[in-house]
Amino acid sequence: MAFPRDFTWGAAAAAYQVEGAAFEDGKGPSTWDMFCRKPGTVWEGQNGDVACDHYHRYAEDVAIMRQIGLQGYRLSIAWARVLPEGAGRVNPRGLEFYDRLVDALLAANIQPYVTLFHWDYPYELYCRGGWLNPDSPEWFADYTRVIVDKLSDRVTHWMTLNEPQCFIGTGHSLGIHAPGDKLGLKEVLRAGHHALLAHGRAVQTIRACTKQPCKVGYAPVGVVRLPASDSPEDIAAARAATFAVSDRTTWNSTWWMDPVLLGQYPEDGLRQYGADAPSVGPQDMAIIHQPLDFFGCNLYNGELVRANAQGQPEPASYPLGGPLTAFHWTVTPEVLYWGPKWFWERYRLPIMITENGMANTDWIMLDGRVHDPQRIDFLRRYLLQLERAIAEGASVQSYFQWSIMDNFEWAEGYKQRFGLVFVDYPTQQRVLKDSAYWYREVIATNGEALHRDAYAPA
Repeated sequence: MAFPRDFTWGAAAAAYQVEGAAFEDGKGPSTWDMFCRKPGTVWEGQNGDVACDHYHRYAEDVAIMRQIGLQGYRLSIAWARVLPEGAGRVNPRGLEFYDRLVDALLAANIQPYVTLFHWDYPYELYCRGGWLNPDSPEWFADYTRVIVDKLSDRVTHWMTLNEPQCFIGTGHSLGIHAPGDKLGLKEVLRAGHHALLAHGRAVQTIRACTKQPCKVGYAPVGVVRLPASDSPEDIAAARAATFAVSDRTTWNSTWWMDPVLLGQYPEDGLRQYGADAPSVGPQDMAIIHQPLDFFGCNLYNGELVRANAQGQPEPASYPLGGPLTAFHWTVTPEVLYWGPKWFWERYRLPIMITENGMANTDWIMLDGRVHDPQRIDFLRRYLLQLERAIAEGASVQSYFQWSIMDNFEWAEGYKQRFGLVFVDYPTQQRVLKDSAYWYREVIATNGEALHRDAYAPA
């Protein structure tokens, strides 16, 4: 078996998507609370006010995680739950929730993997300029200090930012996620530069304040291009395209990875963005480029690329009628082979797959169970490709399935279901799907169950 003996099998969720209690116990508003109240932004006007009510039901949810056999749970902290205005005053009741959650996880022998920012920026700081404000890295460092002071006696795995490509690009350029802005590219990249500085200042703060040895990482999107064939030319073209900044959007890997992991913006990105590239201060890269212990990466699918007559990458099409998830994302298991393989080769940092999963159309069937064979097949295909990457030398430490339970899927509201556990939102009943029982076997066998043909649990 290729999976290391100390491989961590987990699942993930994010604060705004599961916690609910959006205005309880002293929590301040976030940009997602703001965004959901703007007409026409979220499917059917839905919001995260209640979500999965995890704030009140965390003990039940941890018991379900234990039943599945999770070894790790990737959670995020709601910044405005702890600092209602984003800076200054600390809300002790908000801190106490995460204190209780961490204790419950550890009592269930589940390691907490804490993400400091998963998109729910404090509203009051947004009103002061948000990520555009040059003080935002210090705001984030001060918030990080509060969390680390409280939890680092028990938490040993930290992630700074989740998917800056998304919260900067979809939130500040396209305007389809919170805060819903449509800024010019220069301002978008300036906000992104401040977010990268916030990452670096957070890493410095964690290192300075932790109460025990810990591991620190980062969780961008892995924007991966896949070869259209097994030819050396197509493979080389796909690899080159994976590490290229090929348009004037935020949707790429290296603009967000190279500064953090190599200490510089990529040259092709500087050329592509030109005068819109951010101003970089003399100490900025020294702050951004902090030593990390692992490279987190969210991987769902990839775009197909082939080599043209000159050997340069060009887009290729998937076969007509190919598999799609309920999100209409292409099903591309090879992204968990090429992605880890190429990221390991470029950055030489142990990899954590911090998100991977699929949206499905699940419901409770007449027998009282939730049968989701598509998800089982999806995960099996993807994990077999991850095993292949590990067997060929990629250093991969862990895998976190997205998501532990159905939840608020941002602008899609509750339309999409990504969970191993079905949530009936009107009653908050939880039902383990077939995929949860299947994943339990994968965990118990450290991946050996992936090689069994049966798709449904016994």
